[in-house]
Amino acid sequence: MALVPVAEALERLLEGAAPLASESVPLIEAVDRVLAEPVVALRTQPPFNASAMDGYAARAADVASAPAKLSVIGVAPAGRGFDGRLGQRQAVRIFTGAPVPDGADTIVIQENVRDLADGTIEVTEPTAEWRNIRRIGLDFSRGDVLLEKGRMLDPAALSLTASANHPRVNVVKRPLVAIIATGDELLPPGSDLGPDQIISSNAYGVAAAAQSVGARALDLGIAADRPEAIAALVRKAVAANADVIVTLGGASVGDHDLIHDVLTGEGMTLGFWKIAMRPGKPLMFGRLGDIRCIGLPGNPVASLVCSQLFLKPLLAKLGGRDHRQDIRPAQLGAAMAANDLRQDYVRAVVRDNDGKLVATPFGIQDSSMLRMLSDANGLIVRAPFAPASAAGDGCSVLMLR
Repeated sequence: MALVPVAEALERLLEGAAPLASESVPLIEAVDRVLAEPVVALRTQPPFNASAMDGYAARAADVASAPAKLSVIGVAPAGRGFDGRLGQRQAVRIFTGAPVPDGADTIVIQENVRDLADGTIEVTEPTAEWRNIRRIGLDFSRGDVLLEKGRMLDPAALSLTASANHPRVNVVKRPLVAIIATGDELLPPGSDLGPDQIISSNAYGVAAAAQSVGARALDLGIAADRPEAIAALVRKAVAANADVIVTLGGASVGDHDLIHDVLTGEGMTLGFWKIAMRPGKPLMFGRLGDIRCIGLPGNPVASLVCSQLFLKPLLAKLGGRDHRQDIRPAQLGAAMAANDLRQDYVRAVVRDNDGKLVATPFGIQDSSMLRMLSDANGLIVRAPFAPASAAGDGCSVLMLR
């Protein structure tokens, strides 16, 4: 079977992927969710001419020059307006957010007023018409489209939605990813290991990658290297209405690499298998009805690199999000040998050197070494058959953080 180029594999994996159906959620649960429809204002804000300052509501004609003496005829606190109308040389004590009384067309700030007692004040600075007043509809009017479909609900967008009188919003459902690790040698963290066993670590990184683009992760645990054990967890994923099933390990060509046969036995149509990339060659993709199945390599680094390149773009698209890999131009910090037929993703430390990025690859690139991936903040992307390069030559870097 010919190796599939990375770009073609991604295109085939994303083919037909579209945002999932919508659901209504309370605003308090909507942070970082993606709008499935526009938010339209159900009210006008402010709904009345409102004072922007603490002070005195007055007629601009009476305070166009200073000093000016006014009679205080009432008080307008926030939430309760003054029930009356101002006449000539009258004022109302007013507080921020309160409705401007009828007859008033300016607010004199309290710092520019002297209390003369007996209900009289003296304005010490002239104040122009509509000064310190928030006009009705200044922010938005009923019927305005405030947020477009596809907008992610950040703190400002959530507050705006609440201000428009929406207690709930319709958002794109978050994709559910069911994660199945496979291997007789695997035990969960915290276990007492036997002489032939290792800790199962990949699921945690894959779940974190899924959650970073808004998806939900369902860890179904570890399946033994038996077809019936793997099939049982696949059926659990289907019963849980997973949108994506991710298997970890067992997708290569060894005697115990059972994922392909189990998934096709459960009804999966194979899309492709084996990618022209390093690390991550054994990656597999198929469809089980509406469920997308991704078989990730068992090597930890390969699993996480493939999650970055394939799983995150897929989940972002299903969740209605815009996701682009952060690829930047850089210079090599060390020489690199010529590449072979596979696209290479080389772990590197990327530093800023006087405004230019310098990417220095680690000397060892074994795909089992998680510590090196944790230390790396970028992957040098090398095309198939890239010639040998010297330190200082240009390169492309996929930034990880």
